[in-house]
Amino acid sequence: MISVNGVTVSFGGYALFDNISFLINPKDRIGLAGKNGAGKSTMLKLLAGEQNPTKGEISIPKDCKIGYLPQDMIHQHGRTVIDETATAFQEILKLEKRIEEINHQLETRTDYESEGYMKLIEEQTEIYTRLDIIGAGNKDEEIEKILKGLGFERKDFTRQTAEFSGGWRMRIELAKLLLQKPDILLLDEPTNHLDIEAIMWLEEFMETYAGSVVLISHDKTFLDTVTSRTIEIVNQKVYDYKTNYSRYLVLRQERIEQQENAQKNQQKIINQTEVLIDKYRAKASKASFAQSLIKKLDRMEKVEVDDMDTTSMNFRFPPPAHSGKIVLTVEHAGKKYGEKQIFSDASFIITKGEKIGLVGRNGEGKSTMMKMIAKKVPFDGTVQLGHSVLMGYFEQDQEEKLDPKKTVFETIDEAAVGEVRKQVRGLLGSFLFRGDDIDKKVQVLSGGERGRLALCKLLLEPYNLLLMDEPTNHLDIRSKDILKKALIDYEGTVVMVSHDRDFMKGICDRLFEFRDGKVKEHLCDIEEFMQLRKVERLNELDLEKKSKDDKSEVKKVAVTSSAVEADTNKQKEAEQKQLRSQLKKVEENIETLEKEIADADAKLSDPKQYETLMNDQAFFTKYNRWKKELETAMEKWEEISSKL
Repeated sequence: MISVNGVTVSFGGYALFDNISFLINPKDRIGLAGKNGAGKSTMLKLLAGEQNPTKGEISIPKDCKIGYLPQDMIHQHGRTVIDETATAFQEILKLEKRIEEINHQLETRTDYESEGYMKLIEEQTEIYTRLDIIGAGNKDEEIEKILKGLGFERKDFTRQTAEFSGGWRMRIELAKLLLQKPDILLLDEPTNHLDIEAIMWLEEFMETYAGSVVLISHDKTFLDTVTSRTIEIVNQKVYDYKTNYSRYLVLRQERIEQQENAQKNQQKIINQTEVLIDKYRAKASKASFAQSLIKKLDRMEKVEVDDMDTTSMNFRFPPPAHSGKIVLTVEHAGKKYGEKQIFSDASFIITKGEKIGLVGRNGEGKSTMMKMIAKKVPFDGTVQLGHSVLMGYFEQDQEEKLDPKKTVFETIDEAAVGEVRKQVRGLLGSFLFRGDDIDKKVQVLSGGERGRLALCKLLLEPYNLLLMDEPTNHLDIRSKDILKKALIDYEGTVVMVSHDRDFMKGICDRLFEFRDGKVKEHLCDIEEFMQLRKVERLNELDLEKKSKDDKSEVKKVAVTSSAVEADTNKQKEAEQKQLRSQLKKVEENIETLEKEIADADAKLSDPKQYETLMNDQAFFTKYNRWKKELETAMEKWEEISSKL
């Protein structure tokens, strides 16, 4: 579909890409990988036609439609949400406008037998045929489905786009892209402004999307779910892996190890050759032989090991100060903004050492609850910190609250007190601020650098309660993993909001869901919660479909006979028993398949076994079959669970 041929991109003498080539095929799901600054966003701009290569070419078929969602874009104002979203249907809107013009002419003209009148009728017929082909009749339904999937409610449809935050306006742009159904979707960090439910919906949408997708994301779970191919950009080259992100990490490590071994072997040969050259160079009878060895070394193509970005944060939260067993008590708490009730009657207790996650859709009150705990906003009810609780609060826009005029060093040095002031340089070094970096002004730092600096400030006090509101914003995957480990090892209490499922997994084992104005407790981890929400959403879709079907049918007289009711109950019990039996068998099958795949992955992760298995076609045939069977079994499990 798209061919990248010998592309080179240079800036001021520095080559970002050097003679790279690859193909994007129909229905490809590609994730771009590489360290920050490797050129991932530039690659999307090249594919979108917004930037031209220095050398080489990118071949795109004339009829290929490309949709591009950059990280930052100019948003349009002056329309309602639904009107702005409807601009995605430019062709339909243009044709509908022409139909109105034709209808007006047909109503006002009286030259019924003229050639011009007949041509209008022919054009009208052609337009109606075209509208039918491109699905104009389903336009409103499609808009509603996409907007609701991305988290908008019906009451939001008629609001002006200017009333929404930048994150919500980005969702409108994403909705427009999805409605256009381009042949290739180019998405630069599409999950940055989505909550967990909207991310899950987008994943499901991608499963049935007919076009190709090329995306950049720091959400590991999203990458693993959506992509089946990973293109790594490193050292001006690209490496193409026909697998998702997690498996790519394993294969990349194997590639680096192979390069290192090849380099060591080559260096041995070079050393041995140089010894021979030194030995025979002075002898007249062997001089020509020595010269041939020198030429051989000159012609030898040196094996290079791809530079790995091994720089990463290295820190632990300081041991927390002692606190009482009850860290936080919330009783009948609620919050209103004007007439709008965000949530009400929230009651729960958090004890020492717990790691709590606040989950739910955007706008339901998660960040508001954090501000209530931190006493940043007025509220109803009681929110009371326990005895000797020392609270550290990382706000969602914490990095924006840093003084832009101060340097990195001044920011930390002025906040540090006591013995910590002697360790400021070392502390900054653990957050990758080294050398001249500490003298940079905050205003010139990238989003990721400001995020790291804001996290660094949290280490200046031995807090025993950490409030973390979206702490992974702007952090790359490696930095997220470091922060995750630090939070797991942290001995104090954590209350966190995050839309990154992989980050929350392993940290939080108790969740509070903010939904429909209420706060509900879930005694499970994020994976169990997401499975629960998935089943609930399927049930909601079934109920919605049933409601529509009921409206379209003639209402029937209900039979209320007690005998019929008894028969119906017996039938339901029998069906439920059968479904539970089926579910048990499917779960046993899933368990067996997961064990087989895990054993196979372990073999593939062992370099020695991997070399042996490379030519074992039967092994990979079984391995791929198990994966397909597992996918089918999971779908079956969801189907049966939904019926139950």
